[in-house]
Amino acid sequence: MNETPWILGISASHNGAACLLKGDEIVVAVQEERLTRFKRHRIYGSEPSRAITYCLNSAGIEPQDLSLVALCIQGRAGESKQDIRLNPLLKEVLSQRPAIVIPHHLGHAVSAFATSGFEESAILVIDGAGSPFSDLTVDERKAVKKEVEDGWETISLYAASGSSIIPLEKHLVKRGDWFSPQDVGMPRFGSLGGMFSSVAAQIFADPMEAGKVMGLAPYGIPELPAGAFFDISGGDLNFLDTVPGMFGHDERWPSCAEEYKSLASSVQFALEDAVLYLAGHLKQLCHSENLCYAGGVALNSVANERVVREVGFKRVYIPAAAEDSGPAIGAAYYGLWQLTGHNTRRAMIHDACGHLYSAASVSSAVEKFPEVRAITETNIVKEAVQRLCRGEIIGWFDGRSELGPRSLGQRSILCDPRRHDAKEILNRKVKRREAFRPFAPVILREEVNDWFELRGAPPDSPFMLRVCEFKADKMEQVPAVVHVDGTGRLQTVTSEANGRFYELVKRFYETTGVPVLLNTSFNVMGEPIVETPEDAIACLLKSGLDCCIFEDRIVVRS
Repeated sequence: MNETPWILGISASHNGAACLLKGDEIVVAVQEERLTRFKRHRIYGSEPSRAITYCLNSAGIEPQDLSLVALCIQGRAGESKQDIRLNPLLKEVLSQRPAIVIPHHLGHAVSAFATSGFEESAILVIDGAGSPFSDLTVDERKAVKKEVEDGWETISLYAASGSSIIPLEKHLVKRGDWFSPQDVGMPRFGSLGGMFSSVAAQIFADPMEAGKVMGLAPYGIPELPAGAFFDISGGDLNFLDTVPGMFGHDERWPSCAEEYKSLASSVQFALEDAVLYLAGHLKQLCHSENLCYAGGVALNSVANERVVREVGFKRVYIPAAAEDSGPAIGAAYYGLWQLTGHNTRRAMIHDACGHLYSAASVSSAVEKFPEVRAITETNIVKEAVQRLCRGEIIGWFDGRSELGPRSLGQRSILCDPRRHDAKEILNRKVKRREAFRPFAPVILREEVNDWFELRGAPPDSPFMLRVCEFKADKMEQVPAVVHVDGTGRLQTVTSEANGRFYELVKRFYETTGVPVLLNTSFNVMGEPIVETPEDAIACLLKSGLDCCIFEDRIVVRS
């Protein structure tokens, strides 16, 4: 066994992922969907996984080099399909090496705390449903607020210090009740994640499209109070059937547009109320000045901003992979802590976890597509800015891919935010999605205070998980990234964390006087974000992109 341990962490869930640590360093991590090209691809412990193979190959190691394998499961750990010792790639090495299985919310909690850099912290985890009571640790079972028959975790509150994660309170829902489809009409729900999923299912026929609900919410008026969705009694969130009872039909967007705008706005405000209550309650239980927050609900950047501003924590950290790919990181660090008993507090400053593709691999990809040609450039940043200023929409492929669901400048589609027509063109011709969907502003971190109304809130938003209000005199300069309510889901970039992407935004600022670019994920609707050079070129050919820019060349249609 190597002196420095190799730890493999796996998230067996939707958005399944694998993460490989060498010591306390994330060597590589990737979602299964990026490799199979099947969105939200689930991983099971006993089954082959491209993400696991990708991680081992990228690091140049074999399974026998692993010191430990840690699996975090969303589901029942006792099912044979989750038995990691049956995995064909790992079963031989696991006859000689330890394997650890941890519950879902604990994986989220460790993923956030381990990458925060904090010495100690309160931790909040909120999602649809995680692991059943039977799979929780002894301490987690003791922290359950109210026992539920065949209960599954939906909300977890922890206190963390060093390598210790202490459960403070846990809320459960009966199996299946987190999201209960009906023959006709809106599904019933029993968790905050389920509440948003039910609204997404009613409006868009897809419970996984919570992001669309958040984007639609500012177009409506919250006519339904939070009390129509749930009440809070004795510290418990009791979910109601009032709202599902109001939608006994299967009409989908864009039908019932005004009704659905109001529904989206109402559920957004209800979610914010609940999250603020839980974060405030956690602060009373754990007197830390730090908060780590994870789980699928932590992708709601509007609610996140209210937590940052209103709850009273001095520092709030939300990991880039806040959703179900994140527990792969959590499982790996949990395994490391079991081996070493020590948390080195290595903070993650940028979500760049994927394999690094060589210039030769880009050349090979170009050769596979006779419909394209490559133009070599000595100053790729300068050329990219010139193309942006000419109105081109570019695919930007740079360095290691992001693990989380936000494109942060490694697999991004970029556009000049000054264009009044950019939002319409991107949604219709490139992304092929609903016209109301907003686009994110990426901004130089040193310019944030001049462009956004922070009102004392910290300026940092490295993972595009906050929504802030634009200053009134700036909105007209960047219409393509201003949402209907005058806000933007901003990403801040620095030279240290973002390298060439920061150089690109800075060069655009020097050329135009605007320190902002439009940044959206490098994919079309319904497909995962691109991972390989081949994926990027294929996306170029089937979308309205003008070009795809790699490290030293620009690929255009022949």
